[in-house]
Parts: sequence; C-alpha cells; structure tokens
Amino acid sequence: MKAIQMVDLVTQYRKIQTEMDLAILDTVGSGHYINGEAVKEFASGLADYTGSKYAIPCANGTDALQIALMAMDLQPGDEAIVPAFTYAATAEAITLLKLKPVAVDVNPQTFNIDVNKIEEAVSPKTKVIIPVNLFGQTADMETIMQVARDRNLYVIEDNAQSIGSVYTFSNGTKKQAGTIGNVGILSFFPTKNLGCYGDGGALLTNDEELAVKLKMITLHGQSQKYRHEIIGCNSRLDTLQAAILNVKLPHLDSWIKARKKTATCYDSALSSLTDLLEIPYCIPSVDHVYNQYTLKIKQNRDGLQKYLKEKGIPTTVYYPLPLHHQPAFKDKIRAGGDLRVSESLCKSALSLPMHTELDEEQIQYIISGIINYK
Repeated sequence: MKAIQMVDLVTQYRKIQTEMDLAILDTVGSGHYINGEAVKEFASGLADYTGSKYAIPCANGTDALQIALMAMDLQPGDEAIVPAFTYAATAEAITLLKLKPVAVDVNPQTFNIDVNKIEEAVSPKTKVIIPVNLFGQTADMETIMQVARDRNLYVIEDNAQSIGSVYTFSNGTKKQAGTIGNVGILSFFPTKNLGCYGDGGALLTNDEELAVKLKMITLHGQSQKYRHEIIGCNSRLDTLQAAILNVKLPHLDSWIKARKKTATCYDSALSSLTDLLEIPYCIPSVDHVYNQYTLKIKQNRDGLQKYLKEKGIPTTVYYPLPLHHQPAFKDKIRAGGDLRVSESLCKSALSLPMHTELDEEQIQYIISGIINYK
C-alpha cells in the first residue's frame, strides 16, 4: 500500500501533468507574468462557476479578507464578529486594520458560527459579520443575512475552505458559498479543494460599485495606471498561478465528488463508534464539500492520534487553540458571550486524511485503524 498522506498533491498533479505542464510552459514563454491573459480567463471562469457577477483575483485568502474590510470604509475601533473556532487569519486581517474582532461561539454539530449567539454579541460599534464556512460546509447564511439586514451590518463570507458548497434557502433558492454575503473570499492555498502551486486568492461580489473598489484596492488603489484614487495594496494573483487554476477549475466538481465518496465510506464505517467519536454532521440544506473530514473524539483524542500515527495514519488537529486564547489576540479580541463549545472542540476535533487521491485500500486501512483502537 502506498504511504497515506493528509493531502496528496503530487499524485493529483501526475494525473493532469500533460495539460498542466503545457499551461506552465506557455505562461513562462509568454513573458506576461503579472495580470496576463490567464488571470482574466480565471476571473471569468471563477465567476461563471460560482454564479457571482464579479470575481477579483488577488494574492492570497488573507489579503482577500483585508481587502474586503478596506472596501467598507470602517474606522479604527469598529467591530467585526467572527467565530472563535477558526484559523487565525480571519481575526488577523481585522486586527491589522485597527478593528476589533469579537469572538462568538460555534454550533457544536457543524463547527460554524452559532447564529443564535450573534445578536447578543452586537454592540453599537459592530459593523460587519464574518462567518467562516468551515471544513467545506456553509454556515447558516440565511439567518446571518437576516440579522445583518436587521442591524444594517456588512457580511463578508470567509469561504477559504468551501468553494463548491451549495446553500439552499428556505424558499428553495440555491447559491454557491461565497456569493451570499456582500463579499465572499476564497483561498487557493495548495491544500484547498481548488488549490494552486503557491499562494492565491479571490473576492466575489454581486455589487458592481463594490467590485470596482475591490479591484482598485488590489492594484494600489489605481483607477488607471499611475492614478491612485484610494489607498490600496499590492495583491495580485500571479499569471502563472492563474494558468494553473485554469487547468484545475474544470476538474473541481469531479474532485468534490471523490471527496464525498471518501466521506461516505468514513461515515458508514465509523458512525456506530458512538462511545469513541462523532462523525461530521451535515446540514440538509448544505452541500458539504469536505475540505476536511473532522471527527469529534469523546475521549483521549491525543491517545488516538498517537496510535494512528504509529500505524502510519496521519491526522491533524484543526485548531488546538480558539482565537481568544491565541497570544497574538489576547488584548485585542472581545468575547461575544460564552465560548465553551469552541474551547471544547479544540480539545476534541481530529481530522482524517481527505483528498482526491485516496484509494480504497488506504481508506479501509484508515477505518480499520480507528476501529481497532483500544
């Protein structure tokens, strides 16, 4: 059996190597390395895939968060509501702009922000909600958008992990994750469901005026070359990375299908181990795309992780500390209520290998390792 990896990008590359190598060589040979044709092609393809009117590529997902916040004309001290259980980048972008992150607890089943606790965290300084569509599953965006409308707040969807996830509203309307809020942000970090071979990101919006402003910010605030209308930054998706993403984007749906197949195998085999763990909970209205397959371990997570490692089965803890316990945010974050669920998940969450190249033998070996754990 081939060694199991958390993510196997090399095997994925081998399957599309001819097409990928040609795209890379064509880009290198073109001499157009910044804002080349491949960037425009990718922006158009991404908009078509997501159903968003506008897609603005940028350098990475963290930049995308910062650019989205910059476009909203917020003032130092304004507050942004975030889930306490997420990667640090969500709060980092807020803090860099002298804004204040407000941590809200998450739903114990979905790991996404608990919509029932958002309103109690709102203060007169609150200006934006940043739900994170964690691990491949969209947050309860219908409720979040209603809260935002009632309170006159912006919504930035942190969709770094959930491209391709589809959310179904109560009236039957379907929308892609990242296209529901005022702005959605994407990351194309290599391990994402759609990843490039370096850093990359994008912003999605259906607002034309906002799209113009977002694009200006990515290009030093320029409305045209050497005319700087607003303060911006330098955050462009390299032409080479865009060319790589143009090759990968047509494969995304089939790769999501492979992830779902693996998740179904895990679900079927592990759902009966109720004394040891809980399998991921999937909301009926959300199409989970499994950027991660994350279990809740009820007892001795570290012991199970050590045992699996000895068997050659890698696992990862996302995330060992909630935002409000991270040293960098100790004096910068406000707790928007009780955060005990997030604190508990940091001690119980364990992610199994999840990628498009897992074969049946590897999947069954992982399952057997967990079942045989004593």
